Amino acid sequence: MYFSSAMIKVFTLSLLTALIVTSCYNPERNCTDFKTGKFEFETYLNGEVVKTTFVRNDTLEIDFYEGKADSSSIRWINDCEYIAEKINPTSMRDRKALHFKILTTKDDVYTFEYALVGESNKQKGTAKKIE
Repeated sequence: MYFSSAMIKVFTLSLLTALIVTSCYNPERNCTDFKTGKFEFETYLNGEVVKTTFVRNDTLEIDFYEGKADSSSIRWINDCEYIAEKINPTSMRDRKALHFKILTTKDDVYTFEYALVGESNKQKGTAKKIE
């Protein structure tokens, strides 16, 4: 098969344009819109979808799950990342702080990743702002 130099130039230009457009794409991250408020978070736990509600302000997050409340102190690292530490831990695992990072935002929903501080095994989740 023969390709003319004009065809190669058009192909190369198209490829470069596509690379430039996709490399400049930055997902929406309006993290400050999600620093405070009331949120819902759904996840799978033991094969079932469970829903947690939590309320967060600048320094405190209160999680509500199965009729119980659990409080954590919040320390923001930047507009999109914070460290959460249980105020009244009941186990050694609860004593370890969690690092949260907001990855993307859209309308009233944000996606995030989280892990124990210092751990590389990250989990992902999605939360919806309800108030």
